[in-house]
Amino acid sequence: MSGPVRQVATDFPAAPSTGSLTDSPPPAGQHRRLQVVHGRAGVDLEAAQRAVADLLTALGRDPGSEHLADTPKRVAHAYAELLTPREFDLTTFPNEEGYDELVLARGIPVQSLCEHHLLPFHGVAHVGYLPGDRVLGLSKLARVVELFARDLQVQERLTKQVADWLQHHLAPRGVGVVIEAEHLCMSLRGVRAGGSRTVTSALQGALREDGRSRQEFFALSGIHG
Repeated sequence: MSGPVRQVATDFPAAPSTGSLTDSPPPAGQHRRLQVVHGRAGVDLEAAQRAVADLLTALGRDPGSEHLADTPKRVAHAYAELLTPREFDLTTFPNEEGYDELVLARGIPVQSLCEHHLLPFHGVAHVGYLPGDRVLGLSKLARVVELFARDLQVQERLTKQVADWLQHHLAPRGVGVVIEAEHLCMSLRGVRAGGSRTVTSALQGALREDGRSRQEFFALSGIHG
């Protein structure tokens, strides 16, 4: 990522409790919440608007014309939205049932911006993990993808960032991430290979080291690994 990710780790009981908060691991029956804040510098909207107006002029267009008068403001706000992930709580729960099979979220939408051309790339991510002592709220897998996707990116880095971050914060027995995306810098310009999709993967732990686990992950993801 272009900036640090700030986190505030807090343990919360599964039911209301008057107990004090602690930095030690939560006892059985409690869930752990990690507040994730992107920590990047905010977009300077006024400077961005001026830059867009200058770009329009450089492209031979009149930014003061009726149709383009509000374009610098619209573009600045659009980029601010595309580059700012939402804060969220990474909530984990004790794996009391001892579940030890793959947990996989398929088809998570991915939208990001190519840092080389400032054009979008979009597609889907398949994110899975082999639980250790704790399991993750399922919606949080999509949140982690968004955390790193809303940035100026390359797909290879994005894929590895998601896998590394989950391995570090969830401590599972293994993590797998596959991203399939179409890059508009490739389909709209240059080679103009419309419909072509780039596939990247990142594996950690048992999903990298154990052949059967790796094969299961790719099979369930719909990828022939």
